[in-house]
Amino acid sequence: MEQAVQRVELDGGVAVGLDGSPSSLRALDAAAHEAALRGEVLHVVRAWSLRTAPRPPGFPAGAVPSMDAYQASVDESTAEIVRQRLGEPPPVPVRRHVVHSPSPQALLSASRGADLLVVGHRGRGGFAGLLLGSVAEQCVRHASCPTLVVRPTI
Repeated sequence: MEQAVQRVELDGGVAVGLDGSPSSLRALDAAAHEAALRGEVLHVVRAWSLRTAPRPPGFPAGAVPSMDAYQASVDESTAEIVRQRLGEPPPVPVRRHVVHSPSPQALLSASRGADLLVVGHRGRGGFAGLLLGSVAEQCVRHASCPTLVVRPTI
């Protein structure tokens, strides 16, 4: 695994934000379908921070894992989610992009080279049914490519 990456550079394909939440799993399904229809690569983008990353295995309590160990741990957990959701082998070529960055920044950098950006809807608060989550809203407003927001099934 290479050192912690802070941005995503793509050359075409369908990019999808994945964090393991139900909304991101629905987005992964939709993005895989779109990539298959288009005959393109599916780019799975997983942004992480020390707060959101799974603790790397094998480190004793009190030991602080390196950034590279966190990067590898996030990559492994992302690969497992993709395997469980899409199967082995997946129906389309998949490339994982694990980025030490806030989610909006990672997804917007991916949008600069993607043909389509897919994100899940996770609106919160009393008007959850009416509002986009902040990440989805930033992607819709600022992405450099068309953006598909996948809403929950009702």
